[in-house]
Amino acid sequence: MKNKPKTAKYAKRFVSVRKNGDFQYLFKKGTSIVTYAFVCYYRPTKRRANRLGIVASKKVGNAVKRNRARRVIREAFRLVQPLLAEQTAITGKHHDFVFVARGKTPSLGSKQIYELLIKQLLPKL
Repeated sequence: MKNKPKTAKYAKRFVSVRKNGDFQYLFKKGTSIVTYAFVCYYRPTKRRANRLGIVASKKVGNAVKRNRARRVIREAFRLVQPLLAEQTAITGKHHDFVFVARGKTPSLGSKQIYELLIKQLLPKL
């Protein structure tokens, strides 16, 4: 039997904002969009890819609700990714995004958040 190269079963879809300093920078210097489902802070960056960070505080609910909020936002961002790629090809700018979940986020579906992203976020990039 020949050795096959090991590949990841699930490839990571996007790069994450991980450092506290990056989050703080976006909170202070980023442009914000406020909806009933989330608050989005974004800023152009010189990196080669869009980065995503998600914050869900204890105000959102218990751990189950916070994880659901993160999951729903992540899925909506995944669905918007091709549209962001088109816009990046036109403008040549990549962005860092930080989404802050709100109390209603866990009860919404990813399609509703996707529609909010298209309506609120894409026109402003």
